[in-house]
Amino acid sequence: MANDVRVLDPIDGRIVAALRHQGRLPNNALAEKVGIAASTCLVRVRSLVERGVIAGFHAEVDPAWIGRPIQAMIAVRLRADARGAINEFADRVAGMDEVLNVFFLAGADDFHVHVAAKDTDDLRMFVVDHLSSAPEVALTETNLIFEHKRGRLAE
Repeated sequence: MANDVRVLDPIDGRIVAALRHQGRLPNNALAEKVGIAASTCLVRVRSLVERGVIAGFHAEVDPAWIGRPIQAMIAVRLRADARGAINEFADRVAGMDEVLNVFFLAGADDFHVHVAAKDTDDLRMFVVDHLSSAPEVALTETNLIFEHKRGRLAE
């Protein structure tokens, strides 16, 4: 995956830009905004999904509204002899209710795990029960998130 730069044609680029800004844009409005027929737009969006350009459509929900107002980013280092367990660890952690995102990293830490918890006790229990106690984990470091701002690329 090193430096795998891909380029979209101008029409697909405009479709992606419009959907990044407003993911719930109806097809007819998207087609009008991009300047193509609605049928052409539908075919192009389907192709973008099939090719993996558009990875999915989802609603971003504020975790506080579902009873998880405390967010943290937890750095995780695996033991040197646990390198064969990287994929299994990432899959297991990503499947946990508290987990919003799992990032596999280059550098000192192997993962950053973005979590949402009910309170600080719930966060502590998550770290102790699911991360620190895992046999493949050498170290965890938890940082509370005070605020999150979405970058332009993620709009």
